[in-house]
Amino acid sequence: MEFEYVGYTAERRVTKGKITADSEKDAGEKLSRNGYEVLSLKATGLAITGMPALFEKGARQEEIILFSRQLALLLESGVGIVQSLELLKAQTTNKALAKMLDTIVADLRAGNPFSASLEKHPKAFNKMYCRIVAVGEQTGQLEGVLRNLASYDEQSSAAARKIKQAMTYPITVLVLAVVVGFLAVTFILPPIMDMFKTLGGQLPLITRILIAVVMFMGSYGVYVVLAVVIACALIYMYSKTPAGTLQKDWIVLKLPVLGRLNQINTLSRICRSITILFRSGLPLPDILTLTAESSGNRVIYNALMQVEQDIIRGEGLAVAMRKQPVFLPLMVEMTRVGEETGNLDNTLNIVADSFEIEAADKLTRVLGMIEPAMTIIIGLAVGFLALSIFVPIYSSLSLVGG
Repeated sequence: MEFEYVGYTAERRVTKGKITADSEKDAGEKLSRNGYEVLSLKATGLAITGMPALFEKGARQEEIILFSRQLALLLESGVGIVQSLELLKAQTTNKALAKMLDTIVADLRAGNPFSASLEKHPKAFNKMYCRIVAVGEQTGQLEGVLRNLASYDEQSSAAARKIKQAMTYPITVLVLAVVVGFLAVTFILPPIMDMFKTLGGQLPLITRILIAVVMFMGSYGVYVVLAVVIACALIYMYSKTPAGTLQKDWIVLKLPVLGRLNQINTLSRICRSITILFRSGLPLPDILTLTAESSGNRVIYNALMQVEQDIIRGEGLAVAMRKQPVFLPLMVEMTRVGEETGNLDNTLNIVADSFEIEAADKLTRVLGMIEPAMTIIIGLAVGFLALSIFVPIYSSLSLVGG
């Protein structure tokens, strides 16, 4: 979108112009970073030029990691940034990424900074990525920054991929169990019922229970499904409100067994984020703001923003963290050590490694509990179906024999 602004510079000179951004907030932040004090900011209209970004396809995280590493390598080899981007565009097989790179090259040729060009593609390059790139441009360390970003994204992607792979087997087994149960009730049970009625016998209790459940779902299943869909929709809508988001994220951190896993996974990402932002040379308040925005949990976001306010008032990072129960003692104590030794980035990197080891161990144990639990549940369901089907068969044989 395009915005018109009126503001004044550090020299108190009033200026006005236009700026392109995804939202009014982003436009204000861009102007502030460029040294302007904003007096007035408004959209110029419907901003049709900004509409394609709404429907723009993103790139997979693995592709962004490869892009970052390859761009860093080309820049270190002495290739100019425009030429490097054109080379990467020529070799990529992702049409969406190629289109993004084409737009970025056009922006660079027009004199725009690389980081500002990346900000126009938020589905591929998040705020933290763009801000760190901006710091790399300003300090002349763009290659190193890109390499650090690739390593950070690679670690985050590996953790998410491990969880996804671990959950594949339980979900597959559950889906197969549901399909088998549906086929048994739909195609196997009805002929047995008809045969039993013809012989004049009374169906066993376990079979009558199953039939009652099936008949109830046949008569009222649509209403049950509709009620479940409406309930899920209402819960989803509530979870998108500020109060609902806060409550949902609080529950995520308090779940039995999984709560601790979610907490240490999130804190691990936070430690990695603070490390990479600290090494990029950003001031601590800005680091906490960007880290909070990328935390993905409103409870932790609020805690980080409160820590930022305490730091602005003159408190140390560890002292401010200690006031927030969501930050675990290991993280707080290592932060204190890092502040005292002037080695905060390395100490938080160690904390991230420790949390990731603990998360992997807990994930293994959780999966170790899930698989036997699912086996028992599926075994009970299959046993119930088997008894419901085979007991009438044996009963019908006794009727025929009699």
